Amino acid sequence: MPVNYEKLIKDLVTPLVVHPEDLMVKMFSEDEAMLTLQVFVHADDLGRVIGKNGRIANAIRTIAYASASRESKKITINIDSF
Repeated sequence: MPVNYEKLIKDLVTPLVVHPEDLMVKMFSEDEAMLTLQVFVHADDLGRVIGKNGRIANAIRTIAYASASRESKKITINIDSF
């Protein structure tokens, strides 16, 4: 069963942010073996999503990597504000 990575990342990030209405997850490229996702959050929430020393961002990436590896894919997640 294929995974909806946009929904997965959105479900992981939504509880972390103060402005969930400004959260946007977009898939930029999807090859057979590589996925690229961009997460846009409000500028005030950027620190909450990245976390101290990037620990929260790394945890989100680890969950996404594990999910993608079940389908023999690699995933790249970029976090930015707008």
